[in-house]
Amino acid sequence: MMKQVTLNIPESKYTFFMELVENLGFVNSEGDSRNAILSNIKKGFEEVQLAKKGKLKTTPAKEFLNEL
Repeated sequence: MMKQVTLNIPESKYTFFMELVENLGFVNSEGDSRNAILSNIKKGFEEVQLAKKGKLKTTPAKEFLNEL
């Protein structure tokens, strides 16, 4: 049986805390790391710039919504 704990960690201590938790063998930390999230955001901005320049194929919003 597993228990779940939710913690509020100060931003200044988050990186340290995640390193500590990830080194414990019995802890499952869910979600992406801060670096992964920032990397995904950066990639998204780069894709927007490419789309604006016409170098990336996009799907019109109406077409996208119709697929849902």
